Amino acid sequence: QVQLVETGGGLVQAGGSLRLSCAASGQTRSYNTVGWFRQAPGKEREFVAATWRSWSDTSTSYSDSVKGRFDIFRDNAKNTAYLQMNSLKPEDTAVYYCARAERVITTPQTSTPYDYWGQGTQVTVSS
Repeated sequence: QVQLVETGGGLVQAGGSLRLSCAASGQTRSYNTVGWFRQAPGKEREFVAATWRSWSDTSTSYSDSVKGRFDIFRDNAKNTAYLQMNSLKPEDTAVYYCARAERVITTPQTSTPYDYWGQGTQVTVSS
């Protein structure tokens, strides 16, 4: 089992920045996939960003709505993934969830393949 703890949500004005953290513990593996998803009230959960680490390299993927504003990165020594969110907009308001799989997922933009989920953290962007 793997446990995920998210931190870093909060209230910020439009144009501001926040950094979310997703710390993993338990039976983790070196080669894995970490994704960030979000869910706004009345909307379905949507993909935000993902990073996957294989034996050869580390790769990332972003949704079009956050590309150029958000950055996903990881500290493998700390088993922690981060989502740096810049130039935040009111439409970024949502509960943000991190998800993890102890393998490389071929479709990290979809939620189904992930095995573990964090508890979610609220991000509110005021206009």
